[in-house]
Amino acid sequence: MVFVEFLEMVEADHSLGMVDAVIAAADLPHGGAYTSVGTYPAAEMGALVGALAKLTREPAPALLRRFGRHTMRRFAVLFPPFFRGVPDTFRFLEGIEATIHQEVLRLYPDAEVPSVRTWRGGPGVLHLVYRSPRCMGDFAQGLIEGAAEHFGEAIEIARPVPHGPPAPEIHFVLQSAR
Repeated sequence: MVFVEFLEMVEADHSLGMVDAVIAAADLPHGGAYTSVGTYPAAEMGALVGALAKLTREPAPALLRRFGRHTMRRFAVLFPPFFRGVPDTFRFLEGIEATIHQEVLRLYPDAEVPSVRTWRGGPGVLHLVYRSPRCMGDFAQGLIEGAAEHFGEAIEIARPVPHGPPAPEIHFVLQSAR
């Protein structure tokens, strides 16, 4: 689903011609033919993001965050039961592993979902550790930002370990601005 949504975001933000240009520049083994139920190598997403970054001169981390926000908006439209009855961003994020990822694995047993671990750090503070061999911490941050937008909340997001090269594990500290 992520690959399909990425190409749809490119089309919505730019044009169908830009989608073709990104696919051509990425030189993909699948030729850009993705389905929402397929599983594809993470390197292909890296190639797509790299191609779009080069063509638009937008830094890849900013593109991935924007893509994360886009994807969260699409999740809210495509999977409303995951949002129903959830009162706020923190509770939504705390339920990702037990609710959303379990359902994804039930429907798509071969899916490679990231690990999301959360714990409260005091009033208005949530720690979230995102772990994925795909090293898409900027995408995860965009998903968090998109969740906060969905729930209409102002949340400050910090990474205790400074930004560096993509890593398989990212620790986020979220502070509610309430």
